[in-house]
Amino acid sequence: MSNTTLSRSLNLQGRKILVVDDDRLNIRILTGILKPEGYLLAEAESGEQALEVYDQFQPDLVLLDVVLPGIDGFDACRELRRRHAESCAPVIFITAKAESEDIVAGLSAGGVDYLPKPFRAKEVVARIRTHLQSRLLLEQLTQANEAKNRFLGMAAHDLRNPLASIRGLAEFLEDPTMGSLNSDQRDLVTTIRDTSQSMLRLVNELLDVATIEAGELKIQLGPCRLGDVVGKCIYLANMDATRKMTTIVMEPLANIPEIQADEAKINQVAENLLSNAVKYSPPSSTIRVAIGVSDRGVSLSVFDQGPGIPDKERDQLFKDFGRLSTKPTAGEKSTGLGLAICHKIVEAHRGTINAYNLPERGCEFRVTLPLA
Repeated sequence: MSNTTLSRSLNLQGRKILVVDDDRLNIRILTGILKPEGYLLAEAESGEQALEVYDQFQPDLVLLDVVLPGIDGFDACRELRRRHAESCAPVIFITAKAESEDIVAGLSAGGVDYLPKPFRAKEVVARIRTHLQSRLLLEQLTQANEAKNRFLGMAAHDLRNPLASIRGLAEFLEDPTMGSLNSDQRDLVTTIRDTSQSMLRLVNELLDVATIEAGELKIQLGPCRLGDVVGKCIYLANMDATRKMTTIVMEPLANIPEIQADEAKINQVAENLLSNAVKYSPPSSTIRVAIGVSDRGVSLSVFDQGPGIPDKERDQLFKDFGRLSTKPTAGEKSTGLGLAICHKIVEAHRGTINAYNLPERGCEFRVTLPLA
């Protein structure tokens, strides 16, 4: 789509612009240029007044003079960014100077562009239209993403109970007390159980992603003994690991202090890291788990014996649906969501998660959580 076509397809009439300048002549000139374009305008003559008018007017874009009485335009822009963060309207600086250091200072303060004086009507209209189009497209993208998250959440929620029932019925049929099965029947029931479990895991991960991206991830902090949480996860993970003749072992614990964390969410992170380690390590592997303390906090490290992470694909590791060229060693399914969810949970705890290739073979995934 060309810029001309895009301009015609996006209706910018009614978009609100705040003009901040202590020179009434400049305000009149800009008003004369912008009103015929269908924009709604508000005015301010100082940085302090601009901050007040912004809150009342909620503009889509700000034209901000650099030289103002009281706080200057740069400081006013910084304060707007501090107050409104990513939701702040784009700021275009008005300046009589076109020196590169002034332009750099404006961009460093959070501005997106600048308009030189004296004003040229076509340039003013074109620059403003470009930034308003970008903001409108971002709003539409955000709305579409929110709708996608709502759909994923509803679909995953509606699918979870039937899948859990299918898995439960398959496990019920496998119980020897329900009668004997021949080998073909047993294989069929096992396939149903494993497939429904794989689908249930995917549905739960989709539901987690939808919840996180919708900003609804709730972290309930409380006393947490990381060693106890991880120990329980290892016990359960070893049940699956035995199918690949793999063993998960925890190194002896030192004096590990208690941390403040959401135990259920940290349990989810540990389960995912252990599951990945089993999935990507060859059969008959030994996976090591270590918990330690440093100046940065309490760390959980999981050492696998897999192929490691290709350097060219490292940036995909913690992204949604980020799949690497390395494959699970026994044909296990991978959604590419598990590590992305871990990353978001750890970030919500103000911690870090990283991966390091080991010198000979394998990879270390390390989660560090703050002590306080």
